[in-house]
Amino acid sequence: MGYRRQDWLTYWLLKWLVVNPLFRGLYFGRTYGQENVPRQGSLIIVSNHASHLDPPLVANAVRRPVAFMAKEELFRVPALKQVIRLYGAYPVKRGGSDRAALRATEAALARGWAVGIFLNGTRTPDGRIPQPHLGAALVAARTQTPLLPVALWGTEKVLPKG
Repeated sequence: MGYRRQDWLTYWLLKWLVVNPLFRGLYFGRTYGQENVPRQGSLIIVSNHASHLDPPLVANAVRRPVAFMAKEELFRVPALKQVIRLYGAYPVKRGGSDRAALRATEAALARGWAVGIFLNGTRTPDGRIPQPHLGAALVAARTQTPLLPVALWGTEKVLPKG
């Protein structure tokens, strides 16, 4: 999951020319508590999930790159695969324990990355977390990495499930 110089440039261009203007300008997004987010070092960001836009919005809000687990089906779409990999995503097989995704998560944390995990493992229509999975807590305990809870609200109205 290491970035080449060109990838970093493309990442930051996407963030500042596409994601941030959408978040701030089009959707009038606001963030609270950014001063509490460590700027470096490993970190597991846990959040609710209602919209396709949640991963880039979380990364934009915490002001640092975040590697997200993403369902493996997304990596079958060639153009989308390139964009989400650029944003640090790596595939996870849903419905069971995916050891490769767990190793990718631990490797990213060992390199000092922030890793984003949506607690439901999928989007919900209202952004609530009715049945959180325990994977984030397991990874945090195994790697001695702090958890940062993030709450998104209103994103269920922007590119929602279905």
